Amino acid sequence: MTTTAAAPPVVAPPRRKRSRIEQRGWLFVAPFAIVFALVFLAPLIYSLWLSLFRDQLVGGNAFVGFDNYIAAFTDPKFWDGFVRVLGFLVVQVPIMLLLALGAALAIDSARLRAKSFNRIIIFLPYAVPAVVAVLMWGYIYGDQFGLAGNINDLLGSTFLAPLSSQWIMLSIGNIVTWEFVGYNMLIFYSSLKTIPGDLYEAASIDGAGDWRTIFSIKLPALRGSLVIATIFSIIGSFQLFNEPNILKPLATNVISTYFTPNMYAYNLSFAGQQYNYAATVAIIMGVITAIIAYVVQLRGSRQEV
Repeated sequence: MTTTAAAPPVVAPPRRKRSRIEQRGWLFVAPFAIVFALVFLAPLIYSLWLSLFRDQLVGGNAFVGFDNYIAAFTDPKFWDGFVRVLGFLVVQVPIMLLLALGAALAIDSARLRAKSFNRIIIFLPYAVPAVVAVLMWGYIYGDQFGLAGNINDLLGSTFLAPLSSQWIMLSIGNIVTWEFVGYNMLIFYSSLKTIPGDLYEAASIDGAGDWRTIFSIKLPALRGSLVIATIFSIIGSFQLFNEPNILKPLATNVISTYFTPNMYAYNLSFAGQQYNYAATVAIIMGVITAIIAYVVQLRGSRQEV
């Protein structure tokens, strides 16, 4: 009868050696931690601190607790801008992601020629600085001096009015879509290139056609990328600022100072000198954006499982 020898006990490393390893780890992390604290945590804490105060005629900058938040939640200007960007998100983001998805699938297709050229052409608008892109589209939209105005003069009508109140959100959505389709396309295309070739060979052997391959192989592989692109797009929609702010001189009567929450916070701070209330609006928008992005990420993770 044979007996099995007991496994030797696991000897823990000496406490002094373990502390040295931990110190080295903290030394490696320290540069990032310092920068993170200075550029993220410190401004966030300072904004929270500002939001708890208010400049008053009597007493100066006084502590008011959550009064600024109560005022923001009952502010019609804040909710007007919020509803506007929420509607912008619901309409623009799906259209942009569908266009980017279609472009990625087309470039990944074996039937498309000049893939590199098409990929660069679609991605090129993202390389254009946002200010330049908005100015360029502003000159196109101008009904007094731009392309829209020239077409109206040619037709003898005023039909084209991209900067009117009826069309301004569609015009801004067109600019944002033009800018970021290429960016999202590159995310989707990178995910498609990670799909093993064995799956395509197996699908070909089983007699799967192009559409079957897309729905059974490519789209499931893109689920994680779709979640990431959706989160980025949601954050970008709630941060809408450059496009309406640059177009404002061309559409003064249409784009107000509270057209979006970010514009509202910006004008409160730099034009109205209401730094405390501006910080409050910024924090509320940051919390709302984080919650919605987290919900999207959570639902996407559940679907992957």
